[in-house]
Amino acid sequence: MSVRVMLIDDHPVVRSGLRAVLEATGRIEVVGEAATGEEGVLLAQSLQPDVVLCDLRLGSGIDGIAATKQLRALSPAPAVLMLTTFDRDAELIGAIEAGAAGYLLKDVAPETIIEGIERAATGGLFLPGDLAARVLSGMRQPLPKLTEREVEVLRLTATGATNREIARELFVSEATIKSHLSHIFGKLEVDSRSRAIRVAEDAGLI
Repeated sequence: MSVRVMLIDDHPVVRSGLRAVLEATGRIEVVGEAATGEEGVLLAQSLQPDVVLCDLRLGSGIDGIAATKQLRALSPAPAVLMLTTFDRDAELIGAIEAGAAGYLLKDVAPETIIEGIERAATGGLFLPGDLAARVLSGMRQPLPKLTEREVEVLRLTATGATNREIARELFVSEATIKSHLSHIFGKLEVDSRSRAIRVAEDAGLI
């Protein structure tokens, strides 16, 4: 019995290539395709695939992590396998926490994608290479949580703006910006603006 798979990716060429690779196995049937997360969730409700192969970034609308949460809330709920070019810890851990059965990078061999689909279809978790170790490490040491305003301050800092310029942009005092930066440095365990920006970027916080 073949595994019924649905594809969610905003690039038609990627979907066509995946369909050709998967259906060539004779063990996988691609039952539908969607270009957006919203379209994918609606389609999955009617098609009821065994596994959804979903990209992380889907252009406008919800992203792959939000789509995963909605897909996993369906009844019956398909397994969701992320297939993306992004391998930052925040996105990797976010996908698993949302209920994804696995996380694959688009540069893996086709055989790895097929293995991941078949593992997900049987209820398994599929994290090749060092991804499993990174998930375990990230869950033991959760990523720091910045407030919306702290993220806003850090994003403006990353543009090279001074404290005075950031204060003017956010309509607050310069002292308030200094306070926000102090809290950010503490949460990220850094002692400079450049280091804060690097850590936040690596963690997918900005």
